[in-house]
Amino acid sequence: MIDTNRATTVLQTATQAGASDIFIVAGLPLSYKVNGTIQSVDDRLMPHDTEVLIQSIYELAGNRSMQHFLETGDDDFSFAIPGLSRYRVSTYKQRGSLAAVIRIIAFELPDPANLGIPSSVLNLTSLTKGLVLVTGPAGSGKSTTLSCLVDRINSSRQSHIITLEDPLEFLHRHKKSIVSQREISTDTDNYLTALRAALRQSPDVILLGEMRDHETIQTAMTAAETGHLVLSSLHTIGAASTISRIIDVFDASQQHQIAMQLSMVLRAVVSQQLIPTVDGKMVPAFEIMVMTPAISNMIRDNKTHQIEGIIYTSAKEDMISMDNSLLQLYKSGQISRETALQYCTNVEMMKKKV
Repeated sequence: MIDTNRATTVLQTATQAGASDIFIVAGLPLSYKVNGTIQSVDDRLMPHDTEVLIQSIYELAGNRSMQHFLETGDDDFSFAIPGLSRYRVSTYKQRGSLAAVIRIIAFELPDPANLGIPSSVLNLTSLTKGLVLVTGPAGSGKSTTLSCLVDRINSSRQSHIITLEDPLEFLHRHKKSIVSQREISTDTDNYLTALRAALRQSPDVILLGEMRDHETIQTAMTAAETGHLVLSSLHTIGAASTISRIIDVFDASQQHQIAMQLSMVLRAVVSQQLIPTVDGKMVPAFEIMVMTPAISNMIRDNKTHQIEGIIYTSAKEDMISMDNSLLQLYKSGQISRETALQYCTNVEMMKKKV
């Protein structure tokens, strides 16, 4: 048996410090990320230290086998410590030694209002069919936003919600809805297999952790077309680039047909970034695009570059551009002028406004 006390102490200390991530890398001290800043703790770790620590993490995760990790050099999984938290682990080899980054996930979903998720995003849960995408860079809170949407549906209506995740993050209790949560590689082979199977499992809502290839995107759009609400994520910033990315995944001969299909099934694109505040915390900024006849025509006619202008000038309450979201954060005193200029898309326009 491996002694798991050190690993348990590491997880406990990081969780209580309010860290979002733990870094275990040889040649560096053990490090935590708190409010976007990496802090070093303890002494420098040697390759033997990281190996022992990672072995004990696998032991804590239900004595998970390390064979796949040692053979391939990569592994992803999640586990929970009762009374403490859930953890999403990504282990990898670097310079011949074992390393890991561990994301800390609270058991209970935080209140969306405390996270800064606007009501116009939460109101998307009133949709019963179509495709809703939450996009942004890695670590921008996409999974949390999607989980809040699932929880809102779970609390408000009777549905069968199927989540396909890699790995599972927030665990949902059955409230008004039945929630089936499937983890890729543990409960099913891959996203595509699970998504095709989900269509035979009487779903009302499907959460697809990520749209990774053209087959998965095609199947997700077909699911949205046939009367299901499909929620998913992409690593893109902005509605226009998200739509372009989806279309560009396909061969040139298919792109017109995909644009037609997307113009009919897409309901909204929520793009988010985490922005450092003046008091050293993080706050989300959102770009929200909801489908209108004009935007639908632009997607169909391959004029996606014009969508940004529509969002920027929109008077609709539920539509806002990333730059206007940043401007609101600046005017409310949450972020500095420099930060607003750093994260905006149109620097010259922002300079005039701040």
